[in-house]
Amino acid sequence: MKEKILITVNTYPTLSRKYAELVCTAGVNESGEWRRIYPVRFRQLLDDQKYRKFQWIEAEIEKSYIDRRPESYQIVREESLRILGKPLTTAGKWFARHEVFLNKVPVHDDLTAIIQAAHQNELSLAVFKPFEWMEFTHEPVEREWDAKKLANLEVQRRQLDFFKDETTLAEELKVVKKLPYKFSYRFKDIQGKESKLMIEDWEIGALYWNCLHSSQGDEAEAVCKVKTKYWNEFVVSKRFSPALILGTTLEHHNKKASNPFVIVSVLAPPLDLQQRLF
Repeated sequence: MKEKILITVNTYPTLSRKYAELVCTAGVNESGEWRRIYPVRFRQLLDDQKYRKFQWIEAEIEKSYIDRRPESYQIVREESLRILGKPLTTAGKWFARHEVFLNKVPVHDDLTAIIQAAHQNELSLAVFKPFEWMEFTHEPVEREWDAKKLANLEVQRRQLDFFKDETTLAEELKVVKKLPYKFSYRFKDIQGKESKLMIEDWEIGALYWNCLHSSQGDEAEAVCKVKTKYWNEFVVSKRFSPALILGTTLEHHNKKASNPFVIVSVLAPPLDLQQRLF
């Protein structure tokens, strides 16, 4: 079926032995129903197919026969993917984004309830608003991609389109840099349940690399700048009404892990005067 989807999730690329470099993409259709599109080899898409967050796309999709999560679909033909207009503006305190997204989807505040729903395979994507923000953290992680996945990527490079020259193939399969840190939010839900979830949004990864560049390679300073944005500005300043889009990982969803969710997108609409007063 052909469907219009407003993109609200684009995770930082990861390597897959089967599909090479992938991002998890998700959004809502015109009725406000969630759609996860996976796998997407985003950096190998044509330039006029590379969508941004809060941008409408259209594509032929079908329910995934591999991924049983209710919102999971796959693109039938990659060439069917096309962008529809520019990303929705943030003008008027996110008026357009509220109109077609935040006003259409449930906003949850009870983490236990959505975990139970995930265990029953009723959902795997949700907008969640913490009751109490506690901390923004960073932790060092492995700095290099898994060697077996890199080797598999090289095999794919050698097996792909014989009509493309080596330079073109090398550019298409160039591996994105692995983030050397894991960024997370710690928070409480409406029931007082405390959680710490990793942020896998592409935007935080891109911000880190930009901050590292502006800090002349000083990682401590770069991390501090990321915290300034995601904690001081989004949370502490009280100028925004931050919320999180949570998504389950396929492995943890299938295993019914105690908490199968990660943060796949951070939303920071401005807090308007009426919200401040009441």
